[in-house]
Amino acid sequence: MIGRIERVPLRDVWKHEASDFTKWLEENIDILADELDIELSSAERETSAGDFSVDIMAEDSSGNPVIIENQLERSDHDHLGKVITYLTMMEAKTAIWIVKDPRPEHVKAITWLNESSSGSFYMLKIEAVRIGESEPAPLLTKIVGPSEEVRSTGDTKKRLGEQQKVRRRFWEGLLNKAKERSDLFSRCTPSTKNWISAGSGTSRAWYRYVVSQHDARIAFYIRGGDADETDQIYGYLLDSRNLIEEAFGDPLEWNPRNGKKSCNISKTISVGGYRDDQERWPKIHDTVIAAMMKLEKAFSPHIEKL
Repeated sequence: MIGRIERVPLRDVWKHEASDFTKWLEENIDILADELDIELSSAERETSAGDFSVDIMAEDSSGNPVIIENQLERSDHDHLGKVITYLTMMEAKTAIWIVKDPRPEHVKAITWLNESSSGSFYMLKIEAVRIGESEPAPLLTKIVGPSEEVRSTGDTKKRLGEQQKVRRRFWEGLLNKAKERSDLFSRCTPSTKNWISAGSGTSRAWYRYVVSQHDARIAFYIRGGDADETDQIYGYLLDSRNLIEEAFGDPLEWNPRNGKKSCNISKTISVGGYRDDQERWPKIHDTVIAAMMKLEKAFSPHIEKL
C-alpha cells in the first residue's frame, strides 16, 4: 500500500518562529545544506547586526558568513529588506530566505539580486508534511537561487542597459541638430530604441531614422490598415521609383512586405553608428540629417497623392 502525503499547518509543528523553528533549523542545518547542495556549518542563532539580529548565521566551505532569515508567513518587504541589510552588514556572500508563502514579486526581486550583484541569494519554501499517522517532517523547496545561467542573464541585461543609454545620448545629439534644420522631427523626443519615427502627413507612412552599432539608415516606413493597403501604397510608390530616386539623388533600397505587415524604402549610410567613437557622432548626425531632408523632399509630392 502506498501512503498519501498530507500537508500539516506549520504552526502545528513550530508554534513560534524564533524559539521553535529557528532553534530546530540551527540544530538541523544539514537538512538545509542538503537541499541547496552547499556546505553549511557553525550555525548560531540571533547574531547581532547593528540594532537587529540575524535569525541564523552560518559559514560556507570557505569560512564565509552565510545569513539565514526565517519567515513562517507570506514573504513581505520588511524581510526582503532584512535579507539585503544583513548580507551587507555581516559582509556575507550568501543569503538564504526561508518563507511559508513566497510572493511572485519577491521571487523576482531575489532573481534580480542574483543577476545584478556579486552575492548569492536563495529563497526556499518551507512546508510540513506527514504520511498517514507519521510524525510531521520538513519539506524545503528551493524557489530561486544563483546559477551561471542567471549570472549570464544579468550580464546580458547590464550590457543591453548600457547600449540603451548610449543610444539615447546618440538620439539627443541628432534631434537637437535636426530641429535646427527642419520641423520634421521637431516633436520627437530621444528614445532608447534603435529607431525614431516622425509623421509624413499620412497615417499610413512615417519617416524613420534607424541606427545600429556601426551604421545608420533613413527610411520611408509604410504600414497600411491591412496587408492589401500596404501593398497598394508600396506599389504606387514603386511605379514612381525613377522620379523618387532622381529627386533623392541616389538609388534607394526597396524592401517589399514579404509576409510582414509593413515595408519600407530606405537608404543605408555607412558613415558610422552609435557604438563608434562619440567624437564622430557630429559627422554621423550631419550626414544622416542631410540624407533625411533629401528623402522628405523626394517623397513629399507623392504623399499628397496617396
